[in-house]
Amino acid sequence: MQEILVSVIVPTYKRKPSFLNRTVDSLLDQSYKNIEIIIVNDNPPDSDYKSEINNFIEQEYKQFNNIVLIDNPVNLGGSLARNKGIEAANGEYITFLDDDDIYLTEKIEKQLEFMIQENLDLSFADLIIKNEDEKIIDYREFSKLSNFETNNLLRYHLTRHITGTPTFMYKKEKLMEIGGFEKVIMGQEFFLMLRSIEKNLNIGYFAQAHVVAYRHSSESISVGKNKIIGEKYLYDYKKRYFHLFNNNEKKFIKFRHYAVMAVANKRDGKILDSAKNVFKMIITSPQDVMAETFGFITKQKRMVGKLK
Repeated sequence: MQEILVSVIVPTYKRKPSFLNRTVDSLLDQSYKNIEIIIVNDNPPDSDYKSEINNFIEQEYKQFNNIVLIDNPVNLGGSLARNKGIEAANGEYITFLDDDDIYLTEKIEKQLEFMIQENLDLSFADLIIKNEDEKIIDYREFSKLSNFETNNLLRYHLTRHITGTPTFMYKKEKLMEIGGFEKVIMGQEFFLMLRSIEKNLNIGYFAQAHVVAYRHSSESISVGKNKIIGEKYLYDYKKRYFHLFNNNEKKFIKFRHYAVMAVANKRDGKILDSAKNVFKMIITSPQDVMAETFGFITKQKRMVGKLK
């Protein structure tokens, strides 16, 4: 299996070298060694981050022939920066990693084995989410998803979201066929998975967690503002698919929308708007409020068991 080249695409934007250093080192520490690391510097040309990152990569990693640096002349945004990496990749398989997250040691090896055994075009996996203090604050999993037929995947994705870009692994040829990422403000991974499902890719769930994503308190305000814009667009987009759902399922999609908006408003400092969305959430589907609250408590207990 070691003869198969896997490309890992790492876009970087307004991130200090210390974070990127942790990210790249987690890739160099992989048990699977035949990898190509493509770092896409997407900082604006007049940004201090631009030269800082370029100099850092040149000084710290010049001895590694498997590290490729792409220096975008202008800021393209996350979607198009990743597409630049996809175009440049030589690997038969492609994965992604954000510039402040890490892979655990066996991520590539185990997921590639799964891809080959199941003859998949795309696989997704569980995701560990930590805060700045290395405390686990969430564990994203898809244990309730058992049917991987296209229609079932589509319905599940539109309601629950099969996301976590760093957990995705694609066959490069299939990723190229579907056109890579769309240019959207938020939800890039949502739309990539949506297109993958609608294009009938052979998709599987790798039910293990080998990726750690970090949430930074300093980003909460900007994330809140972008999330509000992106969530409104995403909800309007989902309405195109409402004919697939019954009334209760539509209520759940609306409930989820109001819940996301409530959190985003709170992060943006708009407490009154957050409260209004909490009220809409409860009025829209009180049964889902109860079910999701119970589900969250159960998930927390299960998460503790998984990560012991």
